[in-house]
Amino acid sequence: MILPVVAYGLPILRKKAIEIDKNFPKLQELIENMYETMYAANGVGLAAPQINQSIRLIVIDAPSANKEEKTIFKKVLINPLILKTEGEEWAYNEGCLSIPDIHEDVFREAVVHIQYYDENFKFFQETYSGIIARIIQHEYDHIEGKLFVDHLTPLKKMLLKRKLQEISSGEIETKYKMIFPHLKKKR
Repeated sequence: MILPVVAYGLPILRKKAIEIDKNFPKLQELIENMYETMYAANGVGLAAPQINQSIRLIVIDAPSANKEEKTIFKKVLINPLILKTEGEEWAYNEGCLSIPDIHEDVFREAVVHIQYYDENFKFFQETYSGIIARIIQHEYDHIEGKLFVDHLTPLKKMLLKRKLQEISSGEIETKYKMIFPHLKKKR
């Protein structure tokens, strides 16, 4: 089932999410719904707070540029913890399903060391670099109550203020369902 995506301005996007255990109700169904929601919105990652669930759950499916290889990284991260980031910071033009139509260069470190549980609650401790490290850091920010616009300079934030207000007031059109703070309804 495709779920509505929470828009910029709703408090859940600024709240640190809580850990879950293997007995979390309907976890597999939620994971399937998150993937379906992410695909419908043409995203590569989705964190549970973006679908109005303040839990530490992330789904990622980063497509490959190679047409013969469908995906380069597809994972469920439950209760992830970034142990360390390192390497030279590099800029990449990021966007976010909760902040539609805004894309800005964000600097992030090139390597991420992370531990997490998969959908079967098997524990992993892994290291990723490049675009995968960036996607993980972006989605991890969501479960920590942060957004990619928090990484921008004060001047950039000031220049985006009007666009962000339009998003939070529901004055935008998207091709996917969203919940807007001031409307308190799905559209």
